[in-house]
Amino acid sequence: MDNNKHLKNRRNFLLTSASVGFAALATPNLLLAQEVGADPQGVRRNMSSFRVPDWRDHFDNLKNGAILSDTTSRMVQYWSEDETVYKLYPSSVPLSDDLTRLGYARIIRKVEGPSWAPTPAMKKRNPEWPAFVGPGPENPLGTHALYLSWRYYRIHGTNDTRKIGRKSSNGCIGLYNEQIKELFALTKVGTQVKLI
Repeated sequence: MDNNKHLKNRRNFLLTSASVGFAALATPNLLLAQEVGADPQGVRRNMSSFRVPDWRDHFDNLKNGAILSDTTSRMVQYWSEDETVYKLYPSSVPLSDDLTRLGYARIIRKVEGPSWAPTPAMKKRNPEWPAFVGPGPENPLGTHALYLSWRYYRIHGTNDTRKIGRKSSNGCIGLYNEQIKELFALTKVGTQVKLI
């Protein structure tokens, strides 16, 4: 008798669990409510604390488009000037606070197949690094680079995909090569950039 009661309770539990699961699938807003909340200022966040800000929170306008790099969430967002294009990319960010520069900049140069040379500070920290690396698979800037108005700072690709989503750079923001290629095509010299 106890065994039958146990089996009946187990069957009821499984049926109830399945119906709750199907109900959640049928109502995506229920799942969304569990994953995304809003803080008192109305900024939406998911469970990993990634914020989805409006461009107006950071820029006065979208002239030439805008790039927002969130060094906490390790994401790069792009808005086109006419607001028809919005992109979101995972990124690498600087290793430490002393290597991180925050604030406003703009794209001053775009290079496909960039070459790389360590900055004087990088060379001091890592004397074994080469003085110059040409374009190619060994180049830490990957396939494309967007040079910022701050000296030595770039948004660029990477041939080491393990770096994306991590604190791994000496100051730059890195993207997967496929994604920097897309962002490179969307941006122009003069695109606004903000690092937060």
